[in-house]
Amino acid sequence: MKGFLTLLILPIFLYALEVKNGEVKILNFDKNSTVFFDSKRVKTLKNPYKKGKFYLLLPIKYRERLGNHTLLIDGKKVSLRVEKGRYKKESISVAKSKVKPDKKALNRIYKEYKSAKKIYATFSDIVYWNKPFILPLHSKITSHYGNARMFNHTLKSFHSGVDFRAKIGTKIEAANDGVVVIADDRYYAGGSVVIDHGQGLYSCYFHLSKILVHKGQRVKQKELIGLSGQSGRVNGPHLHFGIRLYSYAINPLQFIKQINTLMGH
Repeated sequence: MKGFLTLLILPIFLYALEVKNGEVKILNFDKNSTVFFDSKRVKTLKNPYKKGKFYLLLPIKYRERLGNHTLLIDGKKVSLRVEKGRYKKESISVAKSKVKPDKKALNRIYKEYKSAKKIYATFSDIVYWNKPFILPLHSKITSHYGNARMFNHTLKSFHSGVDFRAKIGTKIEAANDGVVVIADDRYYAGGSVVIDHGQGLYSCYFHLSKILVHKGQRVKQKELIGLSGQSGRVNGPHLHFGIRLYSYAINPLQFIKQINTLMGH
């Protein structure tokens, strides 16, 4: 209308951040801030290396909605854009029973899934680690995190970790200090060790030929936890290494790179 000025009021964002699906974003704070991600509260943690400082680990699930999201930090809006990672596609041939399991196997799979899900969803205020994270072994990566997978031309999934080439019997070390919460043979993952590092963070070591630790055992970084193998749903010997954060399977290589920045590494 002539003589009047129409104002379009838009949300004011403090600044913008970007992250890929399946990755983790770390934010540092000078105080214990209140943070929400898309209206869901996200816990800030004490920085173990800087007294009076805090940080936030924000895992972005693999199937998170792409595009703009909102972080609310102490009442201030922050734009967070989730970008699609450049993940490849793979076709893998495995035993038929690992794609179309029978009823008995399905019951076992369901029980193992429920048990693992409960463990990954457990958050403890205890922090077991106090040093940079390391890889459980150093060898060629044969399959990266996030790869879209098709088993026997039918079953579709995504790779929830990183596969390292490892002949049967290769020594596997703990990525950091923690407590063993899974040390068992599982239908898909085969010989499995999962370590709780505290504060909802877990490292996973699958397809082992031999497990050298037990549930409830405290382990130190670089401690021998098992030997690589080709158990479970595989098409050859290797180690599957994964990271779970607040139950989400995230890129372990990107996570280690990010978490080690807290120590200046």
